[in-house]
Amino acid sequence: MSEFNHREIEKKWQQVWEENQTYKVEIDHTKPKYYVLDMFPYPSGAGLHVGHPLGYIATDIYSRYKRLKGFNVLHPMGFDSFGLPAEQYAIQTGQHPAITTENNITTYISQLKKIGFCYDWSREVRTSDAKYYKWTQWIFMELFNSWYNKESDKAEPIETLYEIFGKSGSKGAKAACNDETPNFTAEEWNNFNETEKYKISLDYRLTYLSEAVVNFCPALGMVLSNDEVKDGVSERGGYPVIQKKMQQWMMRITAYADRLITGLDLVDWSDSLKEQQRNWIGRSVGAMVKFGVENKPETQIEVFTTRVDTIYGVSFLVLAPEHELVASLTTPQQKESIDNYIAETQKRSELDRMSDVRTVSGAFTGSYCINPFNGEKVPIWIADYVLAGYGTGAVMGVPSGDQRDWNFATHFNLPIIQILDSQADIENQADATKEGKYINSGMINGLEYKEATSKLITWLEEKGMGKGKVNYRLRDAVFARQRYWGEPVPVFFKNDENGNPLPYLIDKNDLPLVLPEIDKYLPTEDGEPPLGRAEGWNYNGNPYELSTMPGWAGSSWYWFRYMDANNDQEFASKEAIDYWQNVDLYLGGTEHATGHLLYSRFWNKFLKDRGYVPQEEYAMKLINQGMIMGRSSFVYRVKDSEKVTFVSYGLKDKYDTTKLHVDVNIVENDVLDIDKFKATRNDIGDNPQFIFEDDGPSKGKYVCGSEVEKMSKSKFNVVNPDTIVERYGADTFRLYEMFLGPLTESKPWDTRGIEGTYRFVRKLWRLFFDQNGKYLVVDAEPTKDELKSLHKTIKKVNEDIEAFSFNTSVSSFMICVNELSDLKCHKKAILEQLLIILSPYAPHVTEELWNVLGNTDSITAQSFPSHEEKYLVEDSFEYPIQINGKVRATLNFPADMSKEEIEKQVLANELVIKWLDGASPKKIIVVPKRIVNVVI
Repeated sequence: MSEFNHREIEKKWQQVWEENQTYKVEIDHTKPKYYVLDMFPYPSGAGLHVGHPLGYIATDIYSRYKRLKGFNVLHPMGFDSFGLPAEQYAIQTGQHPAITTENNITTYISQLKKIGFCYDWSREVRTSDAKYYKWTQWIFMELFNSWYNKESDKAEPIETLYEIFGKSGSKGAKAACNDETPNFTAEEWNNFNETEKYKISLDYRLTYLSEAVVNFCPALGMVLSNDEVKDGVSERGGYPVIQKKMQQWMMRITAYADRLITGLDLVDWSDSLKEQQRNWIGRSVGAMVKFGVENKPETQIEVFTTRVDTIYGVSFLVLAPEHELVASLTTPQQKESIDNYIAETQKRSELDRMSDVRTVSGAFTGSYCINPFNGEKVPIWIADYVLAGYGTGAVMGVPSGDQRDWNFATHFNLPIIQILDSQADIENQADATKEGKYINSGMINGLEYKEATSKLITWLEEKGMGKGKVNYRLRDAVFARQRYWGEPVPVFFKNDENGNPLPYLIDKNDLPLVLPEIDKYLPTEDGEPPLGRAEGWNYNGNPYELSTMPGWAGSSWYWFRYMDANNDQEFASKEAIDYWQNVDLYLGGTEHATGHLLYSRFWNKFLKDRGYVPQEEYAMKLINQGMIMGRSSFVYRVKDSEKVTFVSYGLKDKYDTTKLHVDVNIVENDVLDIDKFKATRNDIGDNPQFIFEDDGPSKGKYVCGSEVEKMSKSKFNVVNPDTIVERYGADTFRLYEMFLGPLTESKPWDTRGIEGTYRFVRKLWRLFFDQNGKYLVVDAEPTKDELKSLHKTIKKVNEDIEAFSFNTSVSSFMICVNELSDLKCHKKAILEQLLIILSPYAPHVTEELWNVLGNTDSITAQSFPSHEEKYLVEDSFEYPIQINGKVRATLNFPADMSKEEIEKQVLANELVIKWLDGASPKKIIVVPKRIVNVVI
């Protein structure tokens, strides 16, 4: 093929790669392994836009590079295919989510293949495939059958807990469990029947049923994650979301809190991402304090505080509106205001409540508690800045030691008790407390911070009024959704002797538990989840769990399935896991920092505890790619015009206009295609008027304005990669995405800039063929300058790829091709090496030209060349010659020439003699390989 035709070239080689299974990978102990993983996508109906492939291109380049470096590279792709959008579409249309999902995945695969990724498609996984979620269900069952032993610091089979209970009762088991779990002796345990023992064990398992405050959307009839709620409404549909207590399956991720923190020291992740996780886990050392309630001796409110030393400054107590004691503490006089406040709180998501630090609101219950240290009455309030799931759902208000408490106290005119021996700014109170001594503070009067804290905790423990404790901001994870399109939970319910339903696991041999067919994808008339509609949805006559698993279930272990994707006997074989071990490079967005990346690390640690995998952490290096922003285009409609009129950008300031988004796909170089604009808009009338530019290079055209925004369908700035690939080719698209800027930074997409990259690919082609299609390549020996250009590029590209600096590599390729073009270099020895180092970026054109050179094997099977320093050594240097600080000449001298010889030759040069004009130099300054300055 002598003419450059990207469409034919790319179609040809994509077909060859597929037929030859070029990217299929097997276990190969003769090579070192390298595992490159993309965060797999949810297959939305909109398909890919040009922002989505950014990370995929980067990992593809790195995967191809590591292959050329001799590694056996696993680079898979799959789909996180359970999710709310498909279910919402099913509700609207009646079409089964599986059909929608299958169609969307077909579109995604088509788009991905057009870009030329080196995925091993034989390992594709889909979380909604029963062959896959069989093993998600199996992991759930393993979690259910495990408990966390704090002594061994790992999860163990539930049978070992039974053994401990039988020997030493509940106190003998250092177990992660709920604080209110009752104690019992070994004798009592051994006298329990099997059902009683089973019921007790449910409080210790790593997945369990519990009451939890959730984001509930009545209109959708389902629980939503924090990510699915925006400004108090569902992201899909915009329906109101309330806070509601419901019985939910929970995952005891809190048992792993410390290991989730310490494990961050084992991985190469960005400091900012690690800090996000540490803050989310929120480990804090403090004390648990019990406040008795006035006139209710049987009631106590537990509060966790990191500053028990400020206990004498407590002037109010605040409960979360959802706290279980609110109803019993509310007096008749305060009931209306409390009920109203709770109703308002239910409309706000937890995320909104956590992030709103400015608004001060609350309601008084009418009740008082008693400070255990001084017997003072303390009013009990509720406020939405306290969350039921964090700590105990209650906080003690110390206005003199905390800014938020200060704001609350001043807003509601509550007392502010000074407990320091010096008045400090409120922002510095915590530090000031540690430096000063306490006043008006009972048993710690005159003490300093450490001594005071120790004395108070000792007193609490002696009196049974509290204890020292390590607490976490992290909460156990809700593991249930009242939806249809998710993994069925492999649990059925059987009543005990008192008629109370108890959860039991189905037999492992009955996995997978496959989603049943239902008539509608809505909750039942009785308010049950959609699975309540399924006929015969029971296990030997006992009803199945009606909730399904959350979206993060399938994504919490998928990297293991890629290792052995077609195994129907286990989630992955020991051989595969021992070979691939873990992910060497993981790439995805920052939005998963406190969701997927925490849950998946938790599951990985659990699987290690149970002996199924060898590694504590699964993602050794993680990179968060930046976002490609959209470049929006705008037209300007003249206000109050009798006829619909649009004025061009350069004239808009002469009119009173409204700015409207316009589809970027009908705008080229900021010039609007007016015919397409008329054809695609039904809001502009039959014959709108356009006022064109009246001056300059765009005279007589309608020029659009532009602005960089997030790429979104609502902004009409989404660019389909299929369009770009069709017009410019996949290689140009790949190179341009990398050329836009550093991988980790956000940058705007601008289709206008892709022309330069397209010219570069054609210029590369011209090193092999002239414009008439004549083959130019020869076998002659390369010159020194040609070798220098090549080896300089090899060195730079190698360094850049290792540093994930892909944008600077593209610049190096462009410089090299320009230099070789100027040198009229058509030598095979140079061009072969250039093609190999360029092939990770532009696999199609390099594969074609590699074949043109007479090679019969694939370029993917070659070795990445090493640069040779001898070709980079400069033989000479061109010195700027300054006379009194101004450059008057340039002279070329051998690189190893001495300063003395350089001075001698400079002074003998005719041009220098002319500028000296008979004057004798006072001194000559020679800076080797930089400059010569003659001072007269």
